Amino acid sequence: MTTPVSLALAIGALVAGAVVGYFLARARTRRETARPPGPTVAELLERLVRSSNNGVVVLNRFGDMVLHNPRAYELGLVKVNRADPRARKAAEQVVETDEPLEIDLSPLEARGRQPEAVLGQVRPLGDGFTVVEAVDHSEAIRLEAVRRDFVANVSHELKTPVGAIALLTEAVLDAAEDVEEVRRFGGKILRESTRLGQLVTELIALSRLQGAERLPDLNVVEVDAVVREALGRTTLSAESADISITTDAASGLLIEGDRTLLVTALSNLLENAVAYSPAGSPVSISRRLADGMVEIAVTDRGIGIAEEEQQRVFERFYRADKARSRATGGTGLGLAIVKHVAANHGGSVGLWSRPGTGSTFTLRIPAHVRPDPALEPARAAKTSPAPRQEKTPERTQRLVVTGQDSPDHGGNL
Repeated sequence: MTTPVSLALAIGALVAGAVVGYFLARARTRRETARPPGPTVAELLERLVRSSNNGVVVLNRFGDMVLHNPRAYELGLVKVNRADPRARKAAEQVVETDEPLEIDLSPLEARGRQPEAVLGQVRPLGDGFTVVEAVDHSEAIRLEAVRRDFVANVSHELKTPVGAIALLTEAVLDAAEDVEEVRRFGGKILRESTRLGQLVTELIALSRLQGAERLPDLNVVEVDAVVREALGRTTLSAESADISITTDAASGLLIEGDRTLLVTALSNLLENAVAYSPAGSPVSISRRLADGMVEIAVTDRGIGIAEEEQQRVFERFYRADKARSRATGGTGLGLAIVKHVAANHGGSVGLWSRPGTGSTFTLRIPAHVRPDPALEPARAAKTSPAPRQEKTPERTQRLVVTGQDSPDHGGNL
């Protein structure tokens, strides 16, 4: 039989439980609402590891992977869900010594476009865990190889004319009484000194294009004026080689750039075409507007360039035909200068070639956009000045050129 006292105690217990449950639920709700929105620290650390440009692998004391990121696969640190054996062996040593260790993780076999030089660092994390971080040094190794080749090539190219001048000078001194011999050796000294001067000039120009020097203020340049001046520079060598250079009709196209550099680039393409063409063969220049780019193409019917060499011809001192280039006095820097002039103007240079048929080099430079007369007052109100219009000795009639009006390349092979 339930007494009043026991009933009161039961009711009190129920009330107390309800009160405690209420306060517990309220405290849990406060904790949940107090948690800041967004990812936790652990989630951010996981994102950091996965987005790292370095390969990261965490190993336990048995050499098993605990954590890794996608970059570890790309660098070859992880293969078939297992860490590189060299990394696991180094991790065992790090666990024993508790000291970081650097290891070479470069691929043992070169396959395709995989990284060539990978350096890893193994660090202890405590409790038998280690982290292996792999860094790709392939680009630095490649640049160092290019630098060594450049220094070696410059040394060789400079020593050749300097040595020749020294020997020819001795020959002149020995034949001082023979007027004909002095003239003959003097002519050779003049040719070698000219070649040396040309080499030094092109080296300086290339260093400026590749260095930190800012290009001069860009002007509005007439493409036809660039073509005329480049032709004037190449006329003598073309006539000496019995090669005729033809051009298409004046285009009236405009580009924004440095006229001197553009003339130098086009002259180098023409000189290259003349040097590698047989006597009596034609060289042609064509220009057109395509997709907002002015294209100036130089086409020859020369020896052509093999497909495996077409990417290398723009390297400094690289020659497709070394014997022919030396015979014509080339420095091997002309196409490298063309490439950097195009890049510094926001353009590019393309090549089509076939051995025994000829080559077409196409210089592409962004076209100058003519202002709309209706927007001219608003344009004049801006503070930034417009590019200066160059003054040229010969003024050609300017035409509004569209894609339909642009002439096709007359020199395409």
